[in-house]
Amino acid sequence: MDRGVIASLLNHPLNAALVLLDVDGQPLAANAKARELRLHERLSRYCAQLAGCRAQAPGQKAVSCPLPDGQARLDGWLSAIHDPGGSLLGYLYSYSTDASAHAARWLAAMEAGGNVAWDWDVAADRLTRRGPHGTHTELRLMDSVHPDEQPLLRQAIAAHLHDPAQPFACQFRIRDTQGQWRWVLDRGRVVAHAADGQPLRMAGTYTDIQPLKALEDDLRAQHALLCRAQRVAGMGSWSWDCGRQRMQWSPESHAAIGVEAGSLSSGWGWMRQLGRDARRHLLTVWRRLHADPQATEFEVCWGREPVLQQQLRVWLEPEHDASGRLRRVVGQVQNISGQHRTDALIRWRTELLNRVSALGRIGGCEIDASTREMQWTEECYRIHGLRKAPVTLDQALGLYTPDSRDSFEAALARIAQGGLPEQLDLCFYRPSGQRVWVQVLIELDRRDGLPERHVVLFRDITREREADERLELLAHYDLLTGLPNRMLLREQASEAILEARERGAVLAMLFVDLDGFKGINDTFGHATGDILLKAAASRLHQNLRNADLFARFNGDEFIVVLRNLAEPEDAGHVARKLIASLAEPLYREDATLKVGASVGIALLDETRNDFDTLLRAADAAMHAAKEAGRNTYQYYSQDALARTQRLLEIEHALNGALDRDEFSLAYQPLIHTREGHAPSIEALLRWNTPRIGPCSPAEFIPIAEKCGEIIRIGDWVLNEVCRQAVVWEQAGLRFDRIAVNVSAIQLRERGFAERVIAICDRHGWSPRRLELELTESALIRDTEALRQCFDVFEQHGVPLAVDDFGTGFSNLHYLNRFPVQRLKIDRSFVQGMLHDAGTAEVTQAIVHLGHALGMRVVAEGVETTAEEAMLRRQGCDELQGYLYSKPLRSREMMRWLREGGCDTSTPPPAEHTRITATL
Repeated sequence: MDRGVIASLLNHPLNAALVLLDVDGQPLAANAKARELRLHERLSRYCAQLAGCRAQAPGQKAVSCPLPDGQARLDGWLSAIHDPGGSLLGYLYSYSTDASAHAARWLAAMEAGGNVAWDWDVAADRLTRRGPHGTHTELRLMDSVHPDEQPLLRQAIAAHLHDPAQPFACQFRIRDTQGQWRWVLDRGRVVAHAADGQPLRMAGTYTDIQPLKALEDDLRAQHALLCRAQRVAGMGSWSWDCGRQRMQWSPESHAAIGVEAGSLSSGWGWMRQLGRDARRHLLTVWRRLHADPQATEFEVCWGREPVLQQQLRVWLEPEHDASGRLRRVVGQVQNISGQHRTDALIRWRTELLNRVSALGRIGGCEIDASTREMQWTEECYRIHGLRKAPVTLDQALGLYTPDSRDSFEAALARIAQGGLPEQLDLCFYRPSGQRVWVQVLIELDRRDGLPERHVVLFRDITREREADERLELLAHYDLLTGLPNRMLLREQASEAILEARERGAVLAMLFVDLDGFKGINDTFGHATGDILLKAAASRLHQNLRNADLFARFNGDEFIVVLRNLAEPEDAGHVARKLIASLAEPLYREDATLKVGASVGIALLDETRNDFDTLLRAADAAMHAAKEAGRNTYQYYSQDALARTQRLLEIEHALNGALDRDEFSLAYQPLIHTREGHAPSIEALLRWNTPRIGPCSPAEFIPIAEKCGEIIRIGDWVLNEVCRQAVVWEQAGLRFDRIAVNVSAIQLRERGFAERVIAICDRHGWSPRRLELELTESALIRDTEALRQCFDVFEQHGVPLAVDDFGTGFSNLHYLNRFPVQRLKIDRSFVQGMLHDAGTAEVTQAIVHLGHALGMRVVAEGVETTAEEAMLRRQGCDELQGYLYSKPLRSREMMRWLREGGCDTSTPPPAEHTRITATL
């Protein structure tokens, strides 16, 4: 109960019947005696007649207030209840018929107000507490007090006993009759003293304030929740005292504005943090508020630096005093900078989609990934045959067929989980009933500070799709070779597989991939490639039975399904026949074209019992055949699958390997055969990844070329070798040339030559001292882009070398077309020349050819003194191999050079000293 109510109870003549009235005289509560007498009903009935009594009550402690009735008259008392500030809270009406029961009714009234009387014998520490229905309980002072509040209670009592003028009041928890802890407000005073003035007894009351405490906890929780909600929403509160000219900022307002807590001025100083336009706008709002004091909101830009400015939305509401003058202005502030950026981005995207729609007649929309709200362009409405009005995603999908709807939803889910953008062909029906096919491109837009949104483009492909559907009925055969295509193959193979499973027959699928076709197709053109494909298909077909299925699967890939085999080994016999059928070369004008075939074989069994599983197994076996040397066949095995999986692992591990600093370079010297010349050095690329362990360049370089990582790896090698060369030169190790192995993929990239020159300039290394090592396959393709690349190299004096010479094409015309200065004999020739006279003649021929063309010749893989002696006799210029040194790290290579690898006292001739870097 409020303190004003308790004060009234302690000052009016308490009787048995009590009724609590509001300020208008209406009953709010009544005790048991009042309800027995129906006193509250009478007070409600004669509320208007008692207005005069209520008018007298605020000025007096109690006012006689007779209550008329049809049978009897009740003479009661009316007293006013005030709060500590003097404001009227209500009235208390009391009625008593027995003056002798005054004390009992007084205690009953206290109990009705949640009060319990107590009496404490200070000397004996014996507390007597009056319970419900007149019961008494004797205990020590602290027996029922919660341990946490006992020190506080002792301190309050000690203060009152020491100075009785200081009132005793304390809040603490006591244990009730049910054993529960309840909060009470305890107040009392000393009522008896000894002759020497020492306090003997204290008396007072407990007031149950458990509901008030619960209300306080709720209010605190709600306040904390409000503060947390404001922080989450970027909001804060503020108030301006017009009389004191003071501004108060809540901690949340500092966080919303983005300034340090407590840094905002309480006067007008905070306005200095606004720009001129913002101040002018704020003063205009302030003047309008004084002229027309109404609640309003506005936006203002906080901050003077454009880059650091925050966009704020401000709400304000005026408060007036009794005379109508503006007393205070309260309000809230919210940081809406993110919303402004989002709105600007949405406007930009909307304009972009509208431009795309207008130019390409392509509809577009955005879908909020969390709320599924949509924004459509006008063209998108036109495609779907709908009038321009808000459309939800579910409404739009309601037009689509079930399969298309499921495909669209699945694509959204995959992309939301990190998948790549997807393109789908979907079907729906306009409200008019017309069927429409659309090509849909879906991607996810993720930007910092903005919600994730799916961007979807729609293109009407109804005519194309209808034409495709008509052609699909006829397009079961490949137009080039006349063989069944993939669609017909799947149908026929599925039927054959089902039949073989029912009969228990042996069935095999052969995946045939032509070896060398891509190089011929790239070199001689697609027309020649088409002729070769037709000839290869014809030869393969001639070696199959009528019952076998044969189809062109994709590009230079063919599928053969062998039915009713006697033994599984028969599939290998057929594979050998197919490979042998391609042994005869194909002659075209002045060119001789020859291809081989790598064949993968998968047998029908319990684990591979449908078209797709057989196809995957045969494909894995075909890759195993290529790894085994090409022009051969392999049966599917777990090893083949493991090799295929390793290729995928390498490809995945290459992604980001450079960023993870997994590559390094090792160095191996090359010894000049003439006395007095400094050795050369070859840099060897090493890759050691935690995912798959060490991996040789022969294994990962082809994969890097295929997936495009070779460009970045090659640039890293160029930078690292040039940097290391500069370090060695500054350390006193003189050399003239640096050679870097370059992939054909790098040569075909636009701007590669210019980038090589820029790398040299960046590290301070002359392009004339850079040598590029190329493979024969890179030079055999004479294109305009390649010629332009070599023109740039020639202008800057960059020399070229041919690596692994003799292992590629036999056409040596490229040696005259391009400025090649050096030939490197492949290690396979060096390793076999001591045991094979023909191989020795080849190495001698290469040396003679190089010298005849004015080139220098280098031999790799020298491991014995006998090999060294023969190469020296043949006139080879430089030698490299384990006979001289294993590959060394940069520090070890520097030590090797200093300890005798080269003589730094006499500068070596520039034409004989170089550093070679290879991938």
